[in-house]
Formats: sequence, C-alpha cells, structure tokens
Amino acid sequence: MTSPLEQKKIKIAGPSVVTANRTWDGIVVYRTAAMGWSADLSEAAIVRNSDEAKALLAESVADDVGAIGPYIAPVQIGADGKVQPGNLREQIRRTGVTIGQPAQV
Repeated sequence: MTSPLEQKKIKIAGPSVVTANRTWDGIVVYRTAAMGWSADLSEAAIVRNSDEAKALLAESVADDVGAIGPYIAPVQIGADGKVQPGNLREQIRRTGVTIGQPAQV
C-alpha cells in the first residue's frame, strides 16, 4: 500500500482534513486554517478539492516539528454543521482502542 505522502495524485470525494499525530504525546491532531495543529476536529481546515488538499498537505508535511505523519482524511459535515470523522479508521483514531483493556494485576 502506498503511503499517502508518496501519492502522486490525490483524489478526494468530499470534505476532507489533514490529520497527523502530535510529536510530543502522539495525540491525534488536525491542521487548522491558521496553519497550526489542534486536537479539536471542529477547528480543522476543511478542503473540498484535490488542489486545496495538496496545498494543505504539503504545508503540513513541512511542519514536522509540531506533528508527524500527516495525511488527508475524509470528514462528514452534519446538517447542524458539526464535523465528524468520515470513515471507521478516523473514528477509531479519534476515540481510541476498540477493545477493553486487560485488568491490571
């Protein structure tokens, strides 16, 4: 599977954001319109076409101090304007593990 950072053509099929992991604690973060990073998905810059996505991703990759591994991820925007992850992978990244943790002995 090709890494999103190595893709020559970026295709998006709806609203998308750039997401990564914060360097000092691994928390999922989203690129903002102010060119920063936020752990709050509602603050993410939303792109709607491939050119916007490429530009935001390139700028995000250059900022390897704040976050690592940026890539484009789909989002859904509800009728109320609330932004939600657009696929299962992003839902899991946002909420954490999907199984119970073993009991500590």
